Amino acid sequence: METSISHRAEELNALMRDRLGVKLGDGFEARLAKAGRRLPRWARRDGRVIAEALGMETHPKLAQQIDRARVDKALKNLRYFLMRQNPRLRVRNRVLDIITGIAFALFVTGALVLTVLVWRGLV
Repeated sequence: METSISHRAEELNALMRDRLGVKLGDGFEARLAKAGRRLPRWARRDGRVIAEALGMETHPKLAQQIDRARVDKALKNLRYFLMRQNPRLRVRNRVLDIITGIAFALFVTGALVLTVLVWRGLV
């Protein structure tokens, strides 16, 4: 028996929550919008294909027009991408980015202070 697109989209919903940290939003479309730039362009495109199929799935005549092969490929690709994401690594990289930004700001401030001291002849 084939599982429905909405059931598989709920699995992707849980993966986006757990792997990408997208906690807000009801439904797949809202979480996809909240994920935004955390997803590569091809994954956002696949997400739009899935969201379109979810809208068509509820209507009996439109459900017959869904390109199942394209939707299955989009579901598989997005699931593969989300499974490869490491939430710990994402948090570690964010902390390192903040530390790097602070260190750069301190370096620039020190260089400016030293330049002013040299310019005034105090050093």
